[in-house]
Amino acid sequence: MIKNFFKRFYLVLICVILYAPIITLMVLSFNSSKSRSKWGGFTTKWYVELFKNNSIMNALYTTLIIALLSALIATILGTAAAIGIQAMRKKMRTVVTGVTNIPMLNADIVTGISLMLLFIACRFSLGFKTILIAHITFNIPYVILSVLPKLRQTNVSTYEAALDLGASPLYAFFKVVFPDILPGVSSGFLLAFTMSLDDFIITHFTKGPGVDTLSTKIYSEVRKGINPSMYALSTLMFLVVMILLLLINMKPDEKATGAKNAKISKVASQHPKLRKFRKVMMSRVVPVCMVVLILAGGIFYGIRSKSSSDKQVIVYNWGEYIDPETLDMFEEETGINVVYEEYETNEIMYPKIQSGAIAYDVVCPSDYMIQRMIENDLLAELNFDNIPNIKNIGSTYMEHSKEFDPENKYSVPHLWGTVGILYNKTMVDDPVDSWGILWNEKYKDSILMQDSVRDAFGITLKYLGYSLNSTDLDELTEAKNKLIEQKPLVQAYVVDQARDKMIGNEAALAVIYSGEAITCQLENPDLEYVIPKEGSNMWIDSWVIPKNAKNKENAEAFINFMCRPDIAKMNFDYITYSIPNEEGRKLLDPEYRNNPIVFPDDKALENCETFKFLGDENDAIYNELWRQVKSK
Repeated sequence: MIKNFFKRFYLVLICVILYAPIITLMVLSFNSSKSRSKWGGFTTKWYVELFKNNSIMNALYTTLIIALLSALIATILGTAAAIGIQAMRKKMRTVVTGVTNIPMLNADIVTGISLMLLFIACRFSLGFKTILIAHITFNIPYVILSVLPKLRQTNVSTYEAALDLGASPLYAFFKVVFPDILPGVSSGFLLAFTMSLDDFIITHFTKGPGVDTLSTKIYSEVRKGINPSMYALSTLMFLVVMILLLLINMKPDEKATGAKNAKISKVASQHPKLRKFRKVMMSRVVPVCMVVLILAGGIFYGIRSKSSSDKQVIVYNWGEYIDPETLDMFEEETGINVVYEEYETNEIMYPKIQSGAIAYDVVCPSDYMIQRMIENDLLAELNFDNIPNIKNIGSTYMEHSKEFDPENKYSVPHLWGTVGILYNKTMVDDPVDSWGILWNEKYKDSILMQDSVRDAFGITLKYLGYSLNSTDLDELTEAKNKLIEQKPLVQAYVVDQARDKMIGNEAALAVIYSGEAITCQLENPDLEYVIPKEGSNMWIDSWVIPKNAKNKENAEAFINFMCRPDIAKMNFDYITYSIPNEEGRKLLDPEYRNNPIVFPDDKALENCETFKFLGDENDAIYNELWRQVKSK
């Protein structure tokens, strides 16, 4: 009795561990709130939006096309390679087999970077073709590994007998050898398909602009907060896989023993139509669907690549940093096709621009990164004759832009904001007007800090009365010690998680960006945002054009379009980050137009600074001091 109880308990525990995350994901796909910590009611809108979301649908389609094509080609090449290896002498076969196993043992990141460097050296444009080639290369060793054991089990004498009876080598192979190794070939195909479907690292390093698979799409969204439509897609994929598994396992076990299995076999044997249906599905319908999908994908990408090469602009922007509808409007009004790609941090964006591997036309870096790009001669001067709408950008923001673009020759402000303290009015009973409250022991384990070296040191330096761009080692050491002193009070160092934790009343105080504060207030009215009196970071993200851009005039037309008042308003409504467009601000609803969080007055901003690029040496010092803080 006790033994059976523990057996059942163990089984239930395993099921909970395996399926609790999936059930959580499925529940969130029906949550009307975007917050993972708040239930906003039951809804199916994310499933509706899923099929309207072109970026997710394109990512899904690209994933399936690449997985099918790469698995098919890798299976053909891998099977041929396995046959060749099997025909070698023993010593040579051992050596070659070992060589083919190395890529599987090698770290994916090494393989990905190596392939990227090879493509760049060969002057290949990174895109769909390079991903496909990379996936085929990655998958071939797995096919060889699956086919070789089956080849070793084949009877060579049977093949030779077929030849003696007059069969051609090709005919003998397909009639004698291939049926024996088919299970290995099938396993190799399925393994290659699965590896390609789930791959991220190889894809990340070999993809170009406008091409995303589900893995790269999900990765980019993790940094900015996953779109609930992705929960809906994951739920549907899980259900499809589960249904396929059930269908596959419906085949009756003819050798089964026991009354129950015998009964199942008997019932199943009475349904020959079911067996015929499964046979037709596996032998005809599934292969035909694969062929149609591959052909449709080839036509789709061929048409898209042809049309995009005629008149286009390649935009590289932060995730969720523009209203997708504005891109459609730009294409309709100008006839210029927009190839759009997202990045998560300035530090991920910069190496791509520096390497010149991809010629982006428009990029939207932050202030300090623009300064760095100017210093390294990576940006082209703008022709403002093609950007007349710059007149709509407020003089205050153009003046602040001179801190990183001294002559305003290279950049046009797109969005801006501040870093401040978001606090819960029901949990904090002290005045919140200084960074000092983040060192108040009363709020131990209820303080959220940004997991960012410049943000963490920036607010600490301002609290101590220094510049957030300080390079003085004594001042930086003092700030480091102050952060170490604060660390026992901090609940967590977070990025996007601050939003969900504050909405869910899991913390009292959080260092957060002003745009995030607006989103949080919409979900939780008990939250308030303040810029401390010591000052903070006023950041500006601006449009720039890399020096190697191939479509500079199209890029300037795009920037000019984004400076239109109505477009600026659309972007604000979608993102809720402050816009520098004064005419666009006049179009906003009064509750936002006069909101001190969105548009703080000059007094609130008088002690604020923009981040500056401090040089590689000083960056290394900051990172080392931050490492010391995090390691304590």
